[in-house]
This record gives sequence, structure tokens and C-alpha cells, in this order.
Amino acid sequence: MSVLAPVNRQWVLAQRPNGRVQVEHFARRDAEVPVADLTTGEILVQNLLLGFDPAQRGWMDDRPGYLPPVGVGEPMRSSAVGRVASSTNPAYPVGSLVRGLFGWQDYAVAAQAGQPQPTRAPDDVTPEQALGVLGAASLTAYVGMTTIGRAAAGDCVLVSGAAGAVGSVAVQIARLRGARVLGIAGGPEKCRWLVEDYGADAAIDYRNEDVGGRLAVLAPQGVDLFFDNVGGDTLEAGIEHIARFGRIVLCGAISGYNDVAPAPGPRNLARLIAQRAQMRGFILLDHLEQTDPALSELQAWLRDGQLRYRIDVQEGFDAIPSTFLRLFNGASQGKQLLRL
Repeated sequence: MSVLAPVNRQWVLAQRPNGRVQVEHFARRDAEVPVADLTTGEILVQNLLLGFDPAQRGWMDDRPGYLPPVGVGEPMRSSAVGRVASSTNPAYPVGSLVRGLFGWQDYAVAAQAGQPQPTRAPDDVTPEQALGVLGAASLTAYVGMTTIGRAAAGDCVLVSGAAGAVGSVAVQIARLRGARVLGIAGGPEKCRWLVEDYGADAAIDYRNEDVGGRLAVLAPQGVDLFFDNVGGDTLEAGIEHIARFGRIVLCGAISGYNDVAPAPGPRNLARLIAQRAQMRGFILLDHLEQTDPALSELQAWLRDGQLRYRIDVQEGFDAIPSTFLRLFNGASQGKQLLRL
């Protein structure tokens, strides 16, 4: 294990964005490494790899949510994987690989009482796999597609944001369950991935095609299950083409995360009544009891070559804010990670 660095580099939230997030909303600072501040049961984690998710944008706003907002002046919250550098907890021995919400910094104190506990990564996976294909995005896809969406053989399943970290796994889980799968993504390259790499039956390029028009052709009987990561006009199109007794799973709404004011809509909610359809949002934190069985099945699919994934790994501490922005300008090519 490496010797502890003399300082704990951090990127903190400098100001709350009003609209689109920019690099200047964050500030770089150096703090002391909190190695001497551990209380019984706590551990010090040295971060190796950071993960980036659209939900982080919501954590920057000062409003109630499923997690408290990040405070101005606090390290930006994010998923991370790291090595235990110091431990007062026998469940997390020094040198073990753990993942959790450790933030944009070199070191983090974790395993505090009353807080979500870090997860030990399996010994036979890499840090990239622990934070990527076997991380929270894939667990979200699993819970949303199986428990909430109840994907089944013979269903017509539609996934938006389908080339992203959550969407690409959701597409594959639906396919593995015997469904016919349609994916929505931006640009011909990502649509090619959906069909050739992830096994979707067809892809819709929202940048160059009319989503509603394509759905009318590809799903003339309607969509049985719509797994939505986008919101906005895409959600409205999915509602318009939902089948009778269909299910809509609300996982994310990236199209509106940078809006100054909430966008109106969807305008066609009455369609849910006519089709006797269900629409439900969910958060992974409410389903943590499914983590172990979900990981077991995801690992089995990965070993068998039935689960494919892409990661986009950027490099260097100074690149953290600009890497986060890749989620919102279409530059990210798979699960967005950064190696410290």
C-alpha cells in the first residue's frame, strides 16, 4: 500500500448553479488527511477511481431529496472505489477494496455510525468493474427492470438513455428475460452499440429521428414496459405509445436536470388512464436488500459473456469537474469514470 500523501486534495461545491452546471461552480482546495480523526468503527479510504452520474446534478440544488443537498464548501459527493488505508473496523481490513459515496477527494472517512456503509468489492474484480458494470448503475438497472418493471418474456420493452451506464444494462437485462427491446440514444454510433453490442432489436436516434413516429412503426401494438432515464419529450412519447396495462418506470430525467425552471409536461397523462397504465419512480437506496442477489446474477452474466459494458476513463485530479460535464454534453462513452 502506498504511503499517505501529505494533503487531501478536494474539489468542493463553490456555488449552486442556476441552470447548466459549469466548471466554475467548483473550487479546488487542499485539506489535511483525516487519518488521526477516526473513531471506533470508522475507516480511512484512499480513493482510486471516481464515478460520475447525472443524479449528482440534483444533489447540487438546495432542495429536499432522497439525499440531503451537498453543502457549499463541502467536497462534491460522488461514488468512488478505493483501498482502506487505515481501519478501526475488522469488517474492512487495511488494503481491502471498498466502494461508496466517498466524494471528489483523495481520502474519505467512511463506515460512520448511522451512515450508509461502504461495500466490500469482490476479490476477483477490478476497480473499474467494481464501480462500473458491478456498481450502482447496474444495480439500478437490475432493480428497475426486474422488481419495479417486472420485465418478462414476450414484452415489448423501451429504454431511453439506452447507451448510458444504467440504460445499457437495462437493455441487456430485458433481453436476457426474453423481451423484445427497443432503445433510444443520441447519434448513429450509440445506436449501433445498442443493436450490435447490447442486443437491442432496434434503436431510435432521438437526434435525427422522430421518436414518436419511429415507435409507431416499431411498436404498433404499444410498449409494455418503458424504462425512462430522460424525461421531457421522450417521456411524453413513451406515454403516448404505452400499451394497455403497460408499466412506466421512472429512473432519471437528465433532459431537465440543468433547467432553470421545471419544464411543463407531460401533457398526455390522461393516456395512462385510457390505457390503464402504471407509472412509478424508484430509488436504489430503497432496495439495498437486493444488492447481493443482484450482484450474484450480474457477475454470472459477466462471466458467461452475456453482459457487455463500456467504460470511459478520464485521468487526473484536475480533470474531475470537466469529466462531470461530459455527462451533459454527450461526450461520455459508457460509464463515466476518472482515475486519480
